[in-house]
Amino acid sequence: MKDSFILLYKRTLASFPGSFKKLFGYLMDETKDLKVLFHDFEDEAGGFELVAARFCYNKKSLDCISFWTWSELLVALKECQALLSASDSSLILEKILDCVATRLASLVVASPCTCSSENTRISWWFEDLLVLKIDLIDKVIRMSISRNIDHATISKFLLCYQRSRFLTATPTEKCKIMEVMINLLSLLDRSSFSCKLLFGIFRVVSSLKISSHHKSILENLIGSQLDRATIDFLLVPSSRRKAYVYDVNLVLRLVKAFYIEGRCFLLDSRLRKVASLVDSYLVEVAADSHLSPSKFAALVLVLPDDARVSHDRLFQAIDIYLEVHGGLCEAKKMKICSALNYAKLSTDALKHLARNPKFPSRIAIQVFINQQSKLENLFEDKTHLVDTFSSSVFAEESIDEKVSSDQVLVYAKRINLPNKAEHLDVQLQGMQRTITELEKYCGIMQTQIGNIPRTRLSSLGNNARLTLHVCIDEGN
Repeated sequence: MKDSFILLYKRTLASFPGSFKKLFGYLMDETKDLKVLFHDFEDEAGGFELVAARFCYNKKSLDCISFWTWSELLVALKECQALLSASDSSLILEKILDCVATRLASLVVASPCTCSSENTRISWWFEDLLVLKIDLIDKVIRMSISRNIDHATISKFLLCYQRSRFLTATPTEKCKIMEVMINLLSLLDRSSFSCKLLFGIFRVVSSLKISSHHKSILENLIGSQLDRATIDFLLVPSSRRKAYVYDVNLVLRLVKAFYIEGRCFLLDSRLRKVASLVDSYLVEVAADSHLSPSKFAALVLVLPDDARVSHDRLFQAIDIYLEVHGGLCEAKKMKICSALNYAKLSTDALKHLARNPKFPSRIAIQVFINQQSKLENLFEDKTHLVDTFSSSVFAEESIDEKVSSDQVLVYAKRINLPNKAEHLDVQLQGMQRTITELEKYCGIMQTQIGNIPRTRLSSLGNNARLTLHVCIDEGN
């Protein structure tokens, strides 16, 4: 130890006499055998090297680091890791990190692997850096990001590092690794890592006590890619403190994060995918008897109406929930059903809804009013077409059908929509008869149009041709 110090001291004095002269003053000139005592200093030669390096080295003397080999840079990183604390800032360390990042970016260092595959060529340095602690990894990756190293490669390395270090890490070390990993992922392009990777990280941190700040960062990352998720990803069990099966609050936060992250470039296609995902999730959680009406209503209303092209799956989920939760009051039922858009329900769904006793009676009446309006508009359109062709094409058949249809319309208009639910069955029966008559009418009309000779059609003029095409399209 003494010999090491003397050798180091002589080398330092020889290279940097001014620094020590300023420290020791006149003693340097008057004392032949100068002794320097360091109290409470670790009994390791590396400690003296660190003191000399941090005290004496200047920027000019570090230029030679750029010519070190990759192996020498790794050794230097390990030495810095052993000698410096996480909060230490060293000019030597910064210079080494700069050289490491530059080598990785330019791929100057040849891969030690003989395999020439693309994946191996890109990730050859993974194993070399796995021995570094997470604080130093944080510095290396941040420096690499500043050098524009491929973000997808960086995300793969972070996953590789996490899996490797977790084998021997303590719970505290695991928390630190995951927090640094989340911070670094937030600096990368969203396209550089998959939604599957993020949910995998979420499952890992669920068993750790990481900070709420880092959990929020992770959820925002997941939310930004929610349109790439599958239903299996969302079926996360709720905490033990919650009675319901799945973590509904998590899904609500993820959907909100999706809006926040993508508000500037949110495409309709992405919104449709998230809506489909949420509807599938609603069907899954609707059967949970412990899921409160307020939470289910929040899920139902978390998306705007224009997010869904069809509301059939939404209706299916609400139907299941009302079946399981049969004791809900009318007000809570109406709150849940308020998200339904009857114009986006299929005919079968409307029929089911109109006769479904689980839904509030007011919902069934609203469905009937909606359908009644549609039928009257449809009938008026068909009547107009009959008047156009009846004199020259349909003859007695069209006249008979028009009379029958007029009777249907009179019946439909004669119905006085009451506010009482007990008359609903009568109204629904009338609506069904109207639909049946219109279907029969359209079928006959389409058949007659198909039998019209081409010469007869041409004689009707351009307006007749246009009307005919409209009729055929509606018939199909």
